[in-house]
Amino acid sequence: MIRALFTLLFLASLMLGGCDRAEPVYNTRFLAFGTLNDVSIVGVPRDRAQAAVEALEADFEAMHKAWHAWHPGPLGRTNRLLAQQARFPAPPSVLELVKLSKRLAAQSDYLFDPAIGKLVALWGFHQDQIHCDHLPTKAQVEALVKAHPSMADIQVDGIYLKSDNPEASLDFGGVGKGYGIDLAIEHLREMGIENAIVNSGGDLRAIGSRAGHPWRIAIRSPSGSGTLGFVNISGDESIFTSGDYERYCMKDGKRYHHIIDPRTGYPARGTRSVTVIHNNAAVADAAATALFIAGPDKWHSIAKKMGIHFVLLVDDQGVIHMNPAMAARVQLLDARKWKVKLSPPLIPPTSPGRKQ
Repeated sequence: MIRALFTLLFLASLMLGGCDRAEPVYNTRFLAFGTLNDVSIVGVPRDRAQAAVEALEADFEAMHKAWHAWHPGPLGRTNRLLAQQARFPAPPSVLELVKLSKRLAAQSDYLFDPAIGKLVALWGFHQDQIHCDHLPTKAQVEALVKAHPSMADIQVDGIYLKSDNPEASLDFGGVGKGYGIDLAIEHLREMGIENAIVNSGGDLRAIGSRAGHPWRIAIRSPSGSGTLGFVNISGDESIFTSGDYERYCMKDGKRYHHIIDPRTGYPARGTRSVTVIHNNAAVADAAATALFIAGPDKWHSIAKKMGIHFVLLVDDQGVIHMNPAMAARVQLLDARKWKVKLSPPLIPPTSPGRKQ
């Protein structure tokens, strides 16, 4: 219901300001990555747009199968071999994501770390239906945290992978969707499409414009239902949000969500949601996870290390934290409702091409 509501808001927002367009706009959706994917393509004939979307749908289905964390496939085989500490040729569909994840993990001080797949599974998130019937014990969590699985444990040598830590197990839930959207945009450009938006469950990348108008994007409320505000984007930008409402269960009035802090082994605390804008969807995806874990006290320093220039974080007290550049872009739906705390600029005001 939450994703469906956001999709309706997203599609409604696309209609704003574009009624006088002369260029055709093709809107459609399909199911992949376990969520609805909305695609809008501007300025090409309907038959070309339909062919492009069919190609994207096939791409997404292949990526979903390759990177699924608990269904059989290339990632499952990779994790079995990593646990054996063997040197093996990596599946091509997995290798590039490993390389990218190693770089992004290091930049985030390993707050974003796909090698903690066993911790994610321990909390019960490697299944389609989430429930709190069998939460892990303190001893189980502490044992995995002590083993300290990390992307730093995974060696890449050409096409070969090897893990120095048998507890390292990959889960690309914090970067796979973003990487897939980047590949989708690249594929659209190869087909001569320069104005489009690919939205996967509310996380998206947009290129060009909507018939000369910016893409108007809704930012989800930290409750997961409704809209916090809007932001206009054009050119080439991605918007990703991580929230504690996405995959979770409730027990004794406490929410257990899927964003696990590698330092503690427990669901991260202190943050309700984080929205990031970046020109690369994979970076935005990983950064949203890392900044969620960093929380209201540390998000700014991690954002700087990851090269993120636009951040909105809602903490567990309902305070919105933003850097000035993000504050200048976001239109809050009900500004009087929120307490806003502005951070120092993320980059110097004199940096070329950016305003803080």
